[in-house]
Amino acid sequence: MKPLTNSSNISVLLGAAFLMATSSIGPGFMLQTAAFTSEYKADFGFAIAISVIFSIIAQLNVWTIISVSRMRGQDIANKILPGLGYVVAFLIALGGLAFNIGNIGGASMGLHIILGIDATTAAAISGIIGIALFASPKIGGALDMTAKVLGTVMIVLIGWIAFSTHPPVQEAMTHTVMPDTYPWLATLTLIGGTVGGYITFSGGHRLIDSNITGEEHLPDVRKSAFLGMSVDALVRVLLFLAVLGVVSSGFVLDPKDPAGSAFLLGAGPIGYIIFGVVFFCAAITSVVGAAYTSVSFLKTLFSVVKAYEKLTIMLFIAVSTCILIFIGKPAALLILAGSINGLILPITLAVMLIATRKTNIVGTYKHPTLLYYAGWCVVLITAYIGITSLEGITKLLH
Repeated sequence: MKPLTNSSNISVLLGAAFLMATSSIGPGFMLQTAAFTSEYKADFGFAIAISVIFSIIAQLNVWTIISVSRMRGQDIANKILPGLGYVVAFLIALGGLAFNIGNIGGASMGLHIILGIDATTAAAISGIIGIALFASPKIGGALDMTAKVLGTVMIVLIGWIAFSTHPPVQEAMTHTVMPDTYPWLATLTLIGGTVGGYITFSGGHRLIDSNITGEEHLPDVRKSAFLGMSVDALVRVLLFLAVLGVVSSGFVLDPKDPAGSAFLLGAGPIGYIIFGVVFFCAAITSVVGAAYTSVSFLKTLFSVVKAYEKLTIMLFIAVSTCILIFIGKPAALLILAGSINGLILPITLAVMLIATRKTNIVGTYKHPTLLYYAGWCVVLITAYIGITSLEGITKLLH
């Protein structure tokens, strides 16, 4: 199996990695990280570590099966049990819509901070920007470039804030391994926001659209999946350290805007402007990822969606924008959507693992035993955490 050498293919692999990473690094990602760091302090490092390990296992399993089978998640599910693919597609598209309402809200908030324009106008502009990105005749190239450029901007800016707040790194490392309390709901929420719902499949579906599939491309596909999780983990750790530096200094975050207040308290007015830029970048890349992946789950099931894929994606973003403008603010919806997506993860991952034993899906391919059983461990543990955390998730509704 030879690795890809064509520069355009390598660009797609990087784009798929950043698409997955930036799909998960949205407004909810930042709100979750800031709120949970404020609540659990250094112990939140444990939740990050567990979520990263689980997420890598989930990503490697899902991307591998998608690549080997050359089929999208919903088609694999339908092969295992006719009709299951429709259920999975519905759940993921619904979760993607919920996320996208929050993503548009986040982009709106970012523009408001940067430019001072009112929330409604900012939301409309954010929706238009998201729609415009899909107006390009080369959707794939626009997706890849947007994800890579804005992802890099976020890493640099959050890294600077983390350096500025002087976080207690040694304490964070100690509590990551030996926490005083075990934040299980936070862990489930992180897993859901990192690889739950549509996020797990975003990069894998992007590779299918670019015809980078098959056993011969598995080494490259797995490297891309691992890179995506590495980018996600890096941003999560930098943001955690930035907020930890602030709360460890005795500051109390604004519960209505924990992430923004952390940047403001940590680096002053300039820090708050930087927060606006990061929040907008995080939101708009997630708008792109959620819309693209949600529609990719529908296009092989409904011929009209396949025929008008680009228009469907634009409509998906337009509907998200209208719901935000006319119905209300998505604050609790973001954390709630992450938690619910964490409940969806055991279902979708279990489907992928069952597929590894179906010759009509993977042919003669032999899935690594360690990866297979590690995947089932993630399924069982996340299902257990999800069930035991239902009470906490219900509270988020109130």
